Amino acid sequence: MQRVQQLRPLLPKGHVTYYKDQLLIVKGEKQFLFDSNGKKYLDFFGGIVTVSVGHCHPKVNAALTEQAQKLWHTTSIYHTEPIYEYAEKLIGKFPSKLNSVFFVNSGSEANDLALALARNYTGRFDVISMRNGYHGMTQTVLGATNLGNWKPVFPHGFNIFKSLNADPYRGIFGGSNCRDSPIQVKNRKCGCAPGVCEASDKYIEQFDEMLLHDFSHSSGPAAFLIESIQGVGGTVQYPHGYLKKSYEAVQKRGGLAIADEVQTGFGRLGSHFWGFESQDALPDMVTMAKGIGNGFPLGAVVTTKEIADSFNKSLYFNTYGGNPLASVVGKAVLEVIEEEKLQENCAVVGDYFLKQLAALDEKAIGDVRGKGLMIGVELVDEQGKPLAAAKTAAIFEDTKNHGLLIGKGGIHGNVLRIKPPMCITKEDVDFAVDIIAKSIKQFK
Repeated sequence: MQRVQQLRPLLPKGHVTYYKDQLLIVKGEKQFLFDSNGKKYLDFFGGIVTVSVGHCHPKVNAALTEQAQKLWHTTSIYHTEPIYEYAEKLIGKFPSKLNSVFFVNSGSEANDLALALARNYTGRFDVISMRNGYHGMTQTVLGATNLGNWKPVFPHGFNIFKSLNADPYRGIFGGSNCRDSPIQVKNRKCGCAPGVCEASDKYIEQFDEMLLHDFSHSSGPAAFLIESIQGVGGTVQYPHGYLKKSYEAVQKRGGLAIADEVQTGFGRLGSHFWGFESQDALPDMVTMAKGIGNGFPLGAVVTTKEIADSFNKSLYFNTYGGNPLASVVGKAVLEVIEEEKLQENCAVVGDYFLKQLAALDEKAIGDVRGKGLMIGVELVDEQGKPLAAAKTAAIFEDTKNHGLLIGKGGIHGNVLRIKPPMCITKEDVDFAVDIIAKSIKQFK
């Protein structure tokens, strides 16, 4: 550890680390991590929603090791079997309309490519994203990332318009039955009739008004880029039907709907493999990364053949996208999700987790939300305002000291982000809930 501290200045200070007393992680196994002192931690953040099937999963490791003995890299200028085998298996997880895939190396790169495809296909430049959303750190998609603490001073993301954040908890519209979750907003009433969501309709009215005012004298937007559930923004879920209605509003004007599934995909939500499916929505493109490779650098854009073929007007190339190592890892991850029924585990254990958190008698918990194993716990003060950064940081540090690793997010940094490997158990949940409750009691 002393050697690491000596070398730490070699990395920029802007390279974000999480804790006051930093960890030096040396080993991972399933849902656990181990530091340089041999201490064991229950990992409930999964490398920022990236470790999907568990650290160092034996089947994924074996696939990588076997391929590494045969062929590491050629780029797409030559054909290889792994990329075609993986493409076939991945495409099989989508509606038939979505039948072409580009492989890349990260979520930022996937979203960057999706915007390029949309602009190339439509012949338009303007794009819409949602306030409080996060889509990556390349200079193009930074304009679609709408959290001020991630914004640099240099120009970025030209011609990206911001839609109102459809947040039932802190947004201007919301009710007590808005979310596709076993836990609903507890501080807002709802007078909706069966099958009707007033908050969703009101947010769509605002969305339509933005389309009218910002695009009335233009051909319309090239695309609408939106997370199926906001990740970095604090696990914000939209009201029932919002995705479907907003997709259709953009598509009606000739634009494309892009579903950012970087954090919500691959069965994490339990009920569906992709987040957009949970709202009966059908996008024109889907971007993915993180859990796709269980920690291996891998991402993808899945779209229609017609949209993909728009790149025939110019050359497209990616040096590492879909290389043999990445392809066998991605295929093995899909196989593990199926064989170990991890999507089903997300549904059962996630539902249990959400209910256990909601049952905590803590005034500092303003909202518990999420679906499957994508969970947010918003911490508040006595007035219901975001808990002060210092108190949130103390709670966050204490959970780590007691052997639990979680994330944090939201514009105020007051939301505990819980996105563990999908192999966790109810016993793990009980351990985590106990630590969270004790840490909140101690530092609220």
